[in-house]
Amino acid sequence: MTRELLSRIAETLYWIGRYVERADDIARILDVSLHRALAGEEDGTAVFAILGHADGRHDGAGPPTTETLVRRLAYDSADPSSIAGCVRAARENARGVREIISSETWECLNVTWNRLPAMRGAAERLGPHSYLRYVRERSALFFGLADATMSRDDGWRFIVLGRSLERADMTSRLLAVHHSAVSGSPTATSEPATWRLLLEACGADESFTRTHRGDRARVLEFLLLDRLFPRSVMHALATAEQCLAELAPHHDRAGMTDSARAAIGRVRMGLEYADVTSLQDQLPQLLIALQEAGTAAALAITDRFFQQTAPTSWVRGGSSWAGV
Repeated sequence: MTRELLSRIAETLYWIGRYVERADDIARILDVSLHRALAGEEDGTAVFAILGHADGRHDGAGPPTTETLVRRLAYDSADPSSIAGCVRAARENARGVREIISSETWECLNVTWNRLPAMRGAAERLGPHSYLRYVRERSALFFGLADATMSRDDGWRFIVLGRSLERADMTSRLLAVHHSAVSGSPTATSEPATWRLLLEACGADESFTRTHRGDRARVLEFLLLDRLFPRSVMHALATAEQCLAELAPHHDRAGMTDSARAAIGRVRMGLEYADVTSLQDQLPQLLIALQEAGTAAALAITDRFFQQTAPTSWVRGGSSWAGV
């Protein structure tokens, strides 16, 4: 195969990993947001901010309703920031590399996409939670099948690399929006429900409870620094760094010529030696550093491995996150 074809395959696999992980993350965030909306605690604006939208308002209207939230972020297949859009994109990418991925992983994505209309119909009758649960389960099934049925070669590494960078990115943006919300409310940081909802959105509630017995003072430590929890920022960055080390081994006696690995390594080492007792005070700087490292790593990965001008990335604009 030509180098251009190999780079296209690598890019396709990388984005499959990112799209499937993004669908899973959006489903988790949306599920928690809908529970909060039912309790009258959230209007949905924060969810749009997390996912890179300025807000969900149109023509000077008020905050987005739960119906708007679900329609735009769950069902709209034309929007790459929605669940359906991510599943469609992952499936279309997978169709082009069916000879590279295992048949089980292709069938998982194909079935997931083809069943989404039926799941939406059921959700419109019974509520969106069944749709969101279905997406979470199918995302877990895809990554489980990839781990179980694909050789640990470069193809598998690009999928895991995409998943890891997307996971670190989404967790850092969740923390950024959460921090912005609680900064304006001094009592919010002490409310157990506030921290528990953040953990649930990150898929970390049960693991955190078993590890730290519900000590909410250690929530930031767990989501940012825990080396054993697979959805923590630290674990995601370490996994991405390992994938890059295996994709392009570094043999120089000094320095680091791999820009992507250097960007990830620098921010990971900053987290590695962060002062756990002052994480709350350091959080704004840490999150900005994480977002900048993620953007730099995505650009460097594109330059090194893909025949592309620029990747889709998330950048900080003013007080919100925006996709470009």
